[in-house]
Formats: sequence, structure tokens, C-alpha cells
Amino acid sequence: MTHRIAVLISGAGSNLQAILDAVEAGTLAARVTLVLSNKAAAGGLQRAARAGIPRAVIDHRDYADRAAFDAAMIARIDEHGADTVVLAGFMRILTPLFVNHYAGRLINIHPSLLPKYQGLNTHARALEAGDHEHGCSVHFVTEELDGGPLIAQARIAVAENDTAASLSKRVQRCEHELYPRVLSWRAEQRLRLTDQGVELDGERLPPQGRQTALAAMAERH
Repeated sequence: MTHRIAVLISGAGSNLQAILDAVEAGTLAARVTLVLSNKAAAGGLQRAARAGIPRAVIDHRDYADRAAFDAAMIARIDEHGADTVVLAGFMRILTPLFVNHYAGRLINIHPSLLPKYQGLNTHARALEAGDHEHGCSVHFVTEELDGGPLIAQARIAVAENDTAASLSKRVQRCEHELYPRVLSWRAEQRLRLTDQGVELDGERLPPQGRQTALAAMAERH
């Protein structure tokens, strides 16, 4: 049975596009069953439309609280079926209700080398701290914001002339390569979350996850 993925977005959906491209290229043996956004104007919905993917808009402002909003999302996602739920620039903090419903099946990508710089403005924070390297992390989602068990990271060197914008652009290229790769591990049933931690090919990963070499890491400005 083909691995089913639901993707949650709030914006342009560049990581969604990377996932769709990987499916089309055959490097991700999965089917995107639903693209869901909390914003009707999210550009990623148009990407889904062009690919013929079912779309849904569930506006968080239409619900009395986070729990009601998350319950509505769960109902819609489960209608379409999802072996993995993917957060791709989904800008809402999820409740324990949602996280626990998809425990071990909920994955996020974050633009920093977690546990550094949880939350927003990661590139500016890395520059302000004088970091020599930066990157992105893919992790299973738990109730702790950006604190779930790490699956994989990709690192890039911070150049002397980097700005938050230039750093963001290079990290995003890494995201577009890393996320489909991690999802392919899920689709091939190689990746799982256990009580002991993250396992890939039956072996437990270290706390920082798999340190992954990417073609995008060699790119410069």
C-alpha cells in the first residue's frame, strides 16, 4: 500500500513543492492525500491545485479555541488518511490533542540546528550569536515546541558576509533536499519513533539525529 502523506501549510509551500517534486521524480514513494492550510490565501494551496492534490482550508479564527480548531483538522486529515502528517511552514502551535493523536507520525522541519534557536527568527539569531555553522533539522513532533526527537540535520557554514536573508536562502535549499529524503525513509518503513528514541534501519539514532550530507550544502551565494 502506498504511503500516504498529509501536508499542513500556512504560506508559500516551498517545502510542499519539494515533496511533490520528489513524488513526481519517484524518489519519494508516497502519495500526498491532502494539503491543509489555516489560511485561504496560502500560496501552497495553488501548488497543490496544480498537482491535483485535495485541498482544505480550516481557518483557526473560526473556532473558539485551539482544541476545537485542532479537532477539526484531525477530522479532515483522517477523512483522507495519513500515515505521516507533515508540517511544512504551518504557523500554529498544536495542542496535545493533535500531537498525541498523530504520535510517531507527525514530523516537522525547522530552520536551525536544534536544540539551538527554537521558535522564530532563527537566521538572525544565529548571526547575532556569531555562529560559524547553521542549518536545518527534521524532528518528530511532541508537545514541546521544536523539542521533539531529532531525525536528521543538515549543516552549512556561515559566511562573513551572510545576512539573515542570504542565510535563509541557503538553509531553505537544504530543507528542500533534506525533507523529502527523511520522508522517503518513512515511506520505506525504515524510520520510526520508539520509546527508546528514533530508529533508522533498526538502529537507534544519536540525540542529534543523522547528520546528512546534501548537494545543497556545497552551494554558496
